[in-house]
Amino acid sequence: MPTSHTTGPSTATDEGAPGEPIMLELVDESGTTIGTAEKLSAHVSPGRLHRAFSVFLLDDRGRLLLQRRALNKYHSPGVWSNTCCGHPYPGEPPFLAAARRTTEELGVAPLLMREAGTVRYTHPDPHSGLVEQEYNHLFVGLVGGELRPDPEEIAETAFADPWELAVLPGQSPFSAWFGTVLEAALPAMRELAPESGW
Repeated sequence: MPTSHTTGPSTATDEGAPGEPIMLELVDESGTTIGTAEKLSAHVSPGRLHRAFSVFLLDDRGRLLLQRRALNKYHSPGVWSNTCCGHPYPGEPPFLAAARRTTEELGVAPLLMREAGTVRYTHPDPHSGLVEQEYNHLFVGLVGGELRPDPEEIAETAFADPWELAVLPGQSPFSAWFGTVLEAALPAMRELAPESGW
């Protein structure tokens, strides 16, 4: 079983200022910005294609840092997923958004992070009925130091090697998009940690 950690009382706030709508960038199939939309409205079925990011951080043993999403999240609560995922603010470069949200959610900044391509997908969330239509920018990197996860965002964290990860989906639910973004990020993860087995 991978090493895991459960979060404690909340010390931080969710993405966006209280009471203000969170806006996302709408994009076309080539990833060009075509407008903005409020976050929830962009996810209502059938969904609107928008810019997103997914981060995959490895420790010094090549294990992938996973997070289990907080139970109070309206979208995909309580499921396991990659290190961090989210949406840039309109006009915010995806790399900066990924670094910002990783630090906000996990309480630690990546030691190294680099681009790993993009992937476009449509995945409905079976729990909420919301739909992820995303043009997703992928990032891989390294993490070190003590994690301090924000419990408003993360219920639990775990490090898993490829063999542990292979059996985890049969034991716990994973996000609908996890398999798609992991497959797309694997080549860059292998370059970063060639001896890890990814």
